[in-house]
Amino acid sequence: MQKHINELLQKEMSRKEFLGTVGFGIASVFGLGTVLKLMGHKGSSSFGYGSSSYGGNSSSLNKR
Repeated sequence: MQKHINELLQKEMSRKEFLGTVGFGIASVFGLGTVLKLMGHKGSSSFGYGSSSYGGNSSSLNKR
């Protein structure tokens, strides 16, 4: 890993290549974080569309 970083730091590149490389690195970090968050998500959400039955809890509907 250290060898790859040193090679990247020693490589001559234009401003366009530098910005592309940095942008790709930032996108990779945030993308990896999102993937890990999605993999660690357990259960259903209690907020948003479809999180509860229409008109209240299903248990309160059964009491009528």
